Amino acid sequence: MPAQTTPPPIVVAVHGCRASIRADDAVFARGDGVFETALVRSGVVLLLDEHLARLTASAALAGLVCPPAALWRAAIAAAVGQWPGAGESVLRLVLGRGSDGVVAFAMVSALPERVAAARRDGVAAVTLVRPHWPLAAAKSLSYAANLSALRHATRLGADDAVFVDAAGAVLEGPRSAVVLAVADSRGDPVLVTPDAAAILPSTTQRAVFAAAAARGVECVYRPVSVADLFAAQGVWLLSSITLAARVHTLDGVTLPASPFETLIAALIAGQF
Repeated sequence: MPAQTTPPPIVVAVHGCRASIRADDAVFARGDGVFETALVRSGVVLLLDEHLARLTASAALAGLVCPPAALWRAAIAAAVGQWPGAGESVLRLVLGRGSDGVVAFAMVSALPERVAAARRDGVAAVTLVRPHWPLAAAKSLSYAANLSALRHATRLGADDAVFVDAAGAVLEGPRSAVVLAVADSRGDPVLVTPDAAAILPSTTQRAVFAAAAARGVECVYRPVSVADLFAAQGVWLLSSITLAARVHTLDGVTLPASPFETLIAALIAGQF
């Protein structure tokens, strides 16, 4: 049988904007732009309203004019409709500053190979200090620090990273939100995520917390330390594409299996 080939990405410009990138565009030369990444399953974009809302908020923080949601939806529908693959794929929305106007497009591409392994096996992570970053609450295309952190984690034999601030407070991963489970006095689960201004609001984490709250599970936003991660009854990295990857190793230390892994799997399955 011939080897299966990965379909090339499908790119559709938002009406009135460019999908092509010029060498003198600030979005290319300086990373002056914002983006969103969402999971597409059987032709349906998961949490699309939430991703569009966050894109608009990120654009405001970056001083960019964001096209109306209706124009984004039209471009998204066209890109998703042209994608030839079955099952899951990745939607990326890109908005940036061009030299002669706005660069804005929707792109659908194949699911990265790493995703299946992270969902199934979990990940090893290392903690890294992240310097102060004014656009931390925006999903900025200035992604060099995040990619550098992931490369550093790989050099250390890990799969991912968890950012902490200069005081040691846990923030987020380079491409994920951090959620931990702890047991209350009765042994029931409590889901916790760090509460800090320098964190990108996570669509996946919020959807999981909403599903958990509907089940009567307590959900808490509070400061989290690295010691809290080691003491927890489970740590997960949540993101739009991988959804949930349990951290089985942190800074070289094996974390015990979580008694709440079934709960997290059920919440993910129920929402996504």
